[in-house]
Amino acid sequence: MNETMNAILKRRSVRKYTAEMPKREDLEQIIEAGLYAASGKGGQSSIIVAITDKGLRDRLMEMNRKIGGWAEGFDPFYGAPAVLLVLAKKCPYTVADGSLSMGNMMLAAHALGLGSCWINRAREEFDTEEGKEILRSLGIEGDYEGVGHCVVGYPAGELPKAAPRKDGRVFWAE
Repeated sequence: MNETMNAILKRRSVRKYTAEMPKREDLEQIIEAGLYAASGKGGQSSIIVAITDKGLRDRLMEMNRKIGGWAEGFDPFYGAPAVLLVLAKKCPYTVADGSLSMGNMMLAAHALGLGSCWINRAREEFDTEEGKEILRSLGIEGDYEGVGHCVVGYPAGELPKAAPRKDGRVFWAE
């Protein structure tokens, strides 16, 4: 089996991380994979905000927790120290473009021995005034929509086992 198929078949969402920050070079490779994702009409509408600052990470985590309706103290980022936030310019391909970037980054993280997980509610976070102010403070201007948070870190423990694949999901038209 080639390396790409191996990564696709073995990657799992990780929901428990060590506190150790991934190496910057690894994060840069993961980001590069996201930037090389296919995009509608080649528009490259996705942008990635690499968050390694604990204060900003925790602020986004708390916003996400409140939107998700979890009890105080719950971490919807599962302790991951790095967050690669994907936003995309509002266009007909916003969600598709951002989703492809997210998928590439999760596969790249796995290939580098890191864990990752897609965390939702980015759209709701960055529809708020607080979210828009965070983007402005980072110098991000324009009409962007939050697509997802790719949380990244070293897994604390074994990777989860794959769930059996459901039958009846492939139809051939020959």
